[in-house]
Amino acid sequence: MSGWGWAVTDRLVSDTTTDDHEDFSSPSTNIDGIVINEVQLLLAEKRTSLATMRTGIAVFTLPLSVLSILIATSRYYDIHHVLPLLVPLLAISTALVFLGCYLVVRAMLRIHHQERLILAIKQKHGWIAEFL
Repeated sequence: MSGWGWAVTDRLVSDTTTDDHEDFSSPSTNIDGIVINEVQLLLAEKRTSLATMRTGIAVFTLPLSVLSILIATSRYYDIHHVLPLLVPLLAISTALVFLGCYLVVRAMLRIHHQERLILAIKQKHGWIAEFL
């Protein structure tokens, strides 16, 4: 089915190509398409990194909210009675804080890397800079 779709598209493009229209099979048009696809890929990776950062922030805030609830309700319990529950909770909270920090830092590094690649493409192909 996909081969048939490409054949129809190729035929439509070849039928509509006249002297007034741009030839879509020229090398410069193919390179422009590759550049656009490359930028789209980088922007998709950037969206993924932003989602990772959002997840890291959420993971980081979960232990903070649990600890704030424990501090706010600390007058209703005795620490010596709940210590067997509190120690694993604090260990899990510490692990979640480190995981959240790792995700945020990794996402920031990836975003900076993707921005550098997009900037390099903008400098190499100036015509695409107006769209980014």
